[in-house]
Amino acid sequence: MSVADSLTYMTGFGNEFETEALSGALPKGQFNPQRVNYDLYTEQFNSTAFTAPRSSNRRTWFYRIRPSAVQGEYQAIDNGLIRTAPITEAVTPPSMLRWDPIDIPTQKTDFIDGLITMAANGNANGQSGMAIHHYALNANMDNRYFCNADGEMLFVPQQGELLLFTECGKLTIKAGEIAVVPRGMKFQISLFSDTARGYLCENYGDPLHLPERGPVGANGYSNDRDFQYPVAAFEDIEGDFTLVTKFNGNLFQCPIGHSPLDVVAWTGNSAPYKYDLSRFNVINTVSYDHPDPSIFTVLTSQTATPGVANLDFVIFPPRWMVAENTFRPPWYHRNLMSEYMGLIEGVYDAKEHGFVPGGASLHNCMSPHGPEADVFEKASTVDLQPQRYENTLAFMFESRFVISPTAYALHGKERQHNYIECWQKIQKKFNPKTP
Repeated sequence: MSVADSLTYMTGFGNEFETEALSGALPKGQFNPQRVNYDLYTEQFNSTAFTAPRSSNRRTWFYRIRPSAVQGEYQAIDNGLIRTAPITEAVTPPSMLRWDPIDIPTQKTDFIDGLITMAANGNANGQSGMAIHHYALNANMDNRYFCNADGEMLFVPQQGELLLFTECGKLTIKAGEIAVVPRGMKFQISLFSDTARGYLCENYGDPLHLPERGPVGANGYSNDRDFQYPVAAFEDIEGDFTLVTKFNGNLFQCPIGHSPLDVVAWTGNSAPYKYDLSRFNVINTVSYDHPDPSIFTVLTSQTATPGVANLDFVIFPPRWMVAENTFRPPWYHRNLMSEYMGLIEGVYDAKEHGFVPGGASLHNCMSPHGPEADVFEKASTVDLQPQRYENTLAFMFESRFVISPTAYALHGKERQHNYIECWQKIQKKFNPKTP
């Protein structure tokens, strides 16, 4: 049995969990006793303010071998290609943008070194907006650990399988699954495959939660029961290790003489989790017209304006399309929201050419977009029968804030400078004599 197959999980989005790797390590009846069994230290981990309403408050109590304060002095290190909002190194154009996948590295590259920031919005210091990174790696983090104080991290693998060993325990993710690590939680990433590539959204704003269902009712979309949380697992090892922390837009590292993944027991609701996207219960039209893509929202980070998201994570999974007398691909539109799309596998129905697995596109606020010319022609004349969209899994990071590409995204070799040509063959069809 592989490590991945041997892992067990607790289920239920945002539940108040309790788990211990050693029997009796978790205090009963209180959080902070005078002495904890096994001579463990008590440490509270808060990813929301103490005074946040109970319904949105996220905190976890750790019972660990050493408190987190036992570490060396931080020193600034090179940020590499990692950037943080606000992006000021390049002017943001209103152009429609698209990219090829980033290359798998040939040099030894772990998760930290394999991160490339493609775009960002908002302001990390002001705790609003997000950053969008692509990652590609071929090596484990070995003696390095990572902590992101700027935002929680949403992993969207495109190929390969990863082991995320966090302070709360272990979880694995592969293409077709996602994982979220809370802001400020330490972790280490190892490979279950020779290489891995994918997308990463860094959410500066309110923690992601499940969207409301509205008139859909009590069931559908992503169900609470399908979200999986790790059970307690710990390392009790000493040596020469490094903790890399992303803080206020920059990378720092400090020496640490032991593994920081030394939490023997924990209880709370601020913890990493994973989700299998195939379990998303797609809601779609059974009469006419293409519904808003918001019906495909898996997770959301809201703002103070109701219904206007800091970040929506939306997927376009395998599904049936049965709309009658309807142009079935997404319509041409201009939108207040800004949309960054990626493709995990297969083909996206509005872009049959050029938008490939591992690639991405950006359609910013009020930038026009929609089906390429050939897709429009086919969708306008096809015989409308019930159709199964099978070979596809696309996703979108959508935000109320303009998404600013980095200098690398604008000028790097992955950018498709001919993207605009996919609409140039669209012909004038207007005939005032024909209704």
